[in-house]
Amino acid sequence: MSKLDRKKELKQAYKEVKVEGGIYVISNKENGKKFVASTRNFKTLNGTKFMLETGTHTNRLLQEEWNQFGKDAFEIERVEILKNKENQYVDDKKELEKLLQKRIEQLQPFEENGYHTKRN
Repeated sequence: MSKLDRKKELKQAYKEVKVEGGIYVISNKENGKKFVASTRNFKTLNGTKFMLETGTHTNRLLQEEWNQFGKDAFEIERVEILKNKENQYVDDKKELEKLLQKRIEQLQPFEENGYHTKRN
């Protein structure tokens, strides 16, 4: 097999990889606090871990406790996978937002329970 054929084969395989998105929770095992978020592609969780490890995560409280307790005190878990709709007109972003709001309502990750601030 030539290099060009191999490259085409790898490209095609990459295109066929199913992208999974959904809701994930970062839990502090020391104090039970939770951070709930959504992603259109769970592969981006590596980037989230990288941000936390380099001190650049956008959630200041989560970042502070990550620095304080260390990465071993945290668990990142996929809690809900966005179902692929047959209808191509379904907006994944809106569906993720609905799932996220539902999970936040359920977990109430505010104040001593989490890293979110309540919207009034």
